Amino acid sequence: MSSVPTSVTAQEAGAARKLYFYRMQPSDLDEVLGIENDVYPFPWTRGNFMDSIASGYETWVLRDGAGTMYGYFLLMLSVDDAHLLNITVERGLQGRGIGLTLLDKARAIAAGRKLGSILLEVRPSNERAAKIYLRYGFDRIGIRKGYYPAQNNTREDAIVMRLEL
Repeated sequence: MSSVPTSVTAQEAGAARKLYFYRMQPSDLDEVLGIENDVYPFPWTRGNFMDSIASGYETWVLRDGAGTMYGYFLLMLSVDDAHLLNITVERGLQGRGIGLTLLDKARAIAAGRKLGSILLEVRPSNERAAKIYLRYGFDRIGIRKGYYPAQNNTREDAIVMRLEL
């Protein structure tokens, strides 16, 4: 937590809670990987996160005032758009609007850079996330065949979505 935090107020279970965004640091990765490995059947590796940090991507963690990590996201910026590479909320905190808080921050970063859109991929089997993205304003724009690893050494397609800014 070495970076200067940006605070937000999130509505959680009907009560406002002060949360803080920090730039993701290598020292955060044990906690990040704990969440990542708990939430996903095919999680990112430490190397994936380290590469994103080293590449200068927008890598952020969200914590409460006590330092508990609520979630994180990684956003790759390009000339025209941003690509949301990973967005994750700690399992026990899902369904409380934390994901929307993360999306709001990602959107603010992309809009602040005057980018035209945010792109992302989501598994068709992750219906909950796909519905959240649609409600947030993302549109389905395509399919990437065999994009994700899946059970029994198979592959799962990805739904490609875009949010126009």
